[in-house]
Amino acid sequence: MSKKLRWGILGCANIAKNAVIPGLHLSDSNEVAAIASRDGEKARQTAEELNIPTAYDSYEALLADSSIDVIYIPLPNHLHKEWAIRAAEAGKHILCEKPLALNAHEAAEMAEAADKAGVLLSEAFMYRYHPRYQQIKELIASGAIGQIRGIRSAFTFNNPNDSKNVRFRKAWGGGSIYDVGCYPINVARLLLDKEPEAVTVNALFSPEHDDVDMMASGLIEFDDNVSLTFDCGMWAAFRNPLEILGTDGIIEVPSAFVTPTAESSHIYLNANGERRQIEVPYVNSYTAQADSIARSITNGTPLEFPTSDAIRNMKVIDACLLSAREHARVQLRKPLSRPLEDERPRL
Repeated sequence: MSKKLRWGILGCANIAKNAVIPGLHLSDSNEVAAIASRDGEKARQTAEELNIPTAYDSYEALLADSSIDVIYIPLPNHLHKEWAIRAAEAGKHILCEKPLALNAHEAAEMAEAADKAGVLLSEAFMYRYHPRYQQIKELIASGAIGQIRGIRSAFTFNNPNDSKNVRFRKAWGGGSIYDVGCYPINVARLLLDKEPEAVTVNALFSPEHDDVDMMASGLIEFDDNVSLTFDCGMWAAFRNPLEILGTDGIIEVPSAFVTPTAESSHIYLNANGERRQIEVPYVNSYTAQADSIARSITNGTPLEFPTSDAIRNMKVIDACLLSAREHARVQLRKPLSRPLEDERPRL
């Protein structure tokens, strides 16, 4: 690729500073050209620290920069819809942090705006771009573990004392299901290549944290009597495992969603009476994510993970939150290519 795509970063969130921007710096297809914050001094300091050429003191100024090709949105969840639509209207391609929106209806509105503007809108589940997930799918397809009987996964971390954290603001899309529970949900859909039929979730809603779900555990039902059992939390010890159980073996991924080291990328196959480590070369998932998006933009090809997938993931998250609040099993309708405006999960 002769010309690098120029990225603008909409906000100075930690995920941008600590992961996405460093990943973009490693890319041969992309470069970080500008960053914006409503606090101009914060934008300038971040730009200096991370070797970004231009800093803007408003989001609007960044969107008005005609040299920017792609906007990355790491803003709080309740701002995703507004700024993704505004970025699309400005003619920018968009990478938006997960979850894409506060609900499936908002996600569909964002997709419609991107389609109308002729730009690409991608949800930032970086883990999916790591080559080990293709290896896992190939192992499953080869029959290495037989027929899948179930999937278990979790994503938890412990940060209850950070009182100013946006994750603890209910109106802003806070809570563990939005923040980390979305990963086990997403990976089960990715590996099974199908949509759930029903969900049941139990959650710890904390009055100390604006009544967001600080911990949740759930059962996500697929057809063929296969289920995902998961838990997620922001008030528990850190872990992010994945286990795929088959009739003849098990695939283990001890660090399923974050891979800070080469060792954390490895997967394990339990079959035929032995546990075998499958070494996977180290890959920066954030770089791989950006490079995949760049190929689609440059070549005019579909996204590796289309926006319709993000809408479907949001439908499951909607159902999980409803189940947790109502203490009920929520049945999902058959997936549509685009949700109807009045479509809601059913009790």
